[in-house]
Amino acid sequence: MTEKEEKGFGSLKNKLSEWEKAGVRLYLDGTPTTSEYIEKNCVNEDTLYMPDYVTDNDGKIKEIRYDRVTFQ
Repeated sequence: MTEKEEKGFGSLKNKLSEWEKAGVRLYLDGTPTTSEYIEKNCVNEDTLYMPDYVTDNDGKIKEIRYDRVTFQ
């Protein structure tokens, strides 16, 4: 991983931790998870994950769902 990628991922990790502390639920492939688990398992050269931000009726983010993207 390049220094730039590490720096960007560090920012992602920090943001996910902040969301988690604010009560936003995190999911990885449909399973409840933590920011630490996402950090350890979403960085893989062969796998791509896409976040989906789920909001409540007021537009406040209540869930972030990371789902594996596959190409056929």
